[in-house]
Amino acid sequence: MGHNLASWKLLEDMMLELKKSGVAIPSKVVEGLRSAKSMIQLTKTEGSGHGDALQKAEEYLASVEAYVMNEGQTVFGSEKVDEWLLRLEESRAEACEDEVVCDKFVAGVPRDQKWVRVEPMGEFTSEKVQKLAAEHAMQVKTQVDGRLVVYGSAENLKAFLKALAPGKSNPKSTRK
Repeated sequence: MGHNLASWKLLEDMMLELKKSGVAIPSKVVEGLRSAKSMIQLTKTEGSGHGDALQKAEEYLASVEAYVMNEGQTVFGSEKVDEWLLRLEESRAEACEDEVVCDKFVAGVPRDQKWVRVEPMGEFTSEKVQKLAAEHAMQVKTQVDGRLVVYGSAENLKAFLKALAPGKSNPKSTRK
């Protein structure tokens, strides 16, 4: 959810930049950004239906992102759009790190280590996640439910998470 809020804020900033350059933002796009924020806020409330609200928020954000990038390409050119895309990817990776890294106790993980729990899926099989973890000098423990606890230094974990960043077909990561 944190990456959606980070994306929302960056897209809002990018829309403002377009507006300052004289682009008339269609009301449908502005409403899409507002709807996305409403859906993100809804996922923070208690009750059911969070999955639907989260999916809707992501749909709205994707629609707004497509418009912003297309208009940005027209107004500012490829270099600026590439910069925007990089900022979006970096904010999503940072938000992902904030969501999954925690200091709670996990059996078998030294207290001075940071960790993340990863659920292998799709192209990221258990073996592939373990290989990626080894490449980043991380340790891996397999849990009874098949999920993996990947742990190590904060710097190595950050590099590992960037390799799993959204847009790179990442496995499902959860914070526990």
